[in-house]
Amino acid sequence: MQDPHRPLVVHRSPDTPQAAVLLLHGGRPDDRTPPTRLDLPALRMWPFDCAISRTPGGREVLLASVRSRHRGGNGPQADAAQDARAALDELAAHAPDVPVVLVGHSMGGRAALLTGGHRTVRGVVALAPWCPPGEPVSHLRDRTVVLLHDVRDRITDAEASWHFADRARRSGARVHTVAMPRGGHTMLRGACHWHRLTVDLVAAILDGTSVREVLGGGPPG
Repeated sequence: MQDPHRPLVVHRSPDTPQAAVLLLHGGRPDDRTPPTRLDLPALRMWPFDCAISRTPGGREVLLASVRSRHRGGNGPQADAAQDARAALDELAAHAPDVPVVLVGHSMGGRAALLTGGHRTVRGVVALAPWCPPGEPVSHLRDRTVVLLHDVRDRITDAEASWHFADRARRSGARVHTVAMPRGGHTMLRGACHWHRLTVDLVAAILDGTSVREVLGGGPPG
């Protein structure tokens, strides 16, 4: 039986992975209770997992997610980010020298942005992320970071995402922002657009191709 406190959950592991995608689910600002088996924020990431696993292109991609100890991010303790760092360390031991893209939603988006400076991480796709004021950004230098947010999101603030993006860009990150036309916080309306765009962004980051082309060729948002 798998140790419930090990944060890395591997869903798909080729014999010789060439890249990895790590999914980080959402949660609450403060909650120290453990997630249930049917935790809705975690279940919301499954369609992203399935979409990435179905994508052709010849790359052998390891797919995994972070099992959080608690439902909440829990203030300065940043439990979700601690779990993400531990999962990245475990992933690096499991698949050395493999580049990783983090895909995180809400609280998981915050955790992805906080841990995006890990030595294995090539880029971050943050979906409706929680971006409190004053979050660190210097560790994202030379990383590719894409933030997707519906401006009508009532749970997390799109303007906070754009502000975070500006700060990270000034610190040397390659940052793009996308104002999604629908989806709110749950990303259910227009879900296929969220899934498809995330897959395309992950592929561009891993392949080192132009994120701007994926987003329609315009300047970084």
